[in-house]
Amino acid sequence: MDKTLLSFGHGYSAAALARILEPQVWRIIGTSRSEDKLSTFMEAGVEPRLWPGADMTPALNAATHLLISPAPTEAGDPVLAQLRDEITKRADQFEWVGYLSTTGVYGDHYGGWVDENSPLTPATKRGQLRVMAEGEWGAIPNLPLHIFRLAGIYGPGRGPFSKVRNGTARRIIKEGQIFSRIHVEDIAQVLAASITQPNPGAAYNLCDDDPAPPQDVIGYAAELLGVPIPEAVNFEDADLSPMARSFYAESKKVRNDKIKNELGVTLKYPDYRTGLRALLAQETSA
Repeated sequence: MDKTLLSFGHGYSAAALARILEPQVWRIIGTSRSEDKLSTFMEAGVEPRLWPGADMTPALNAATHLLISPAPTEAGDPVLAQLRDEITKRADQFEWVGYLSTTGVYGDHYGGWVDENSPLTPATKRGQLRVMAEGEWGAIPNLPLHIFRLAGIYGPGRGPFSKVRNGTARRIIKEGQIFSRIHVEDIAQVLAASITQPNPGAAYNLCDDDPAPPQDVIGYAAELLGVPIPEAVNFEDADLSPMARSFYAESKKVRNDKIKNELGVTLKYPDYRTGLRALLAQETSA
């Protein structure tokens, strides 16, 4: 092994990347706040660290690559809040640092297109905190930072089928509402491609080719399952949580040309139909 990935907040997307990195080449260290997840890490060949809590100095000393997944808080990025000095003094040691952000940094574009050069004008508090965190990481001198702005993530265990099956899915209608989304396996392959072709300072949008209204995705899932299309509910009448409602505060279509042109990525799931069909096939075979 000659490469060590230190994955802070080793969650759904990071685990997908770990699955495609060659175990003969990579040592992977993953942190979690939850003791319950540590045994799952070990089963997947990931060395677990309970953090905050564990002394991260040995892992940082070994790391050639960093992946940062935790969401920022009002106090800023949680990794930098505790380890800024340790990371700063090792900036030249790292070959690649990846920060998982969100397309929410672009804010509301009334259904229009955005790309990596679009202004960062977030419309939600979550998006504002992400812009601040991107800036915190970008301010560290000599850090080979790569920012990945993720659209709505779906994949195994995170698809619409369970809600459609149990009758709790709703097609919430808000005129003009458009979301972009990305399959977790495509997130993993973009991260892997970037690791092999570092371009410090780059930002990439991670999304598929087919931004679509959310009600279309639910409707297609129902079609695939052969069940009645869930009821349509006007956004104004939907009893949504503040978190769910905040997602509808922004409508935009996100361009993904850069991951294709610069990193040479061919999406496995270029649209939600392809992705949902594959998910259903996986569920059925399992």
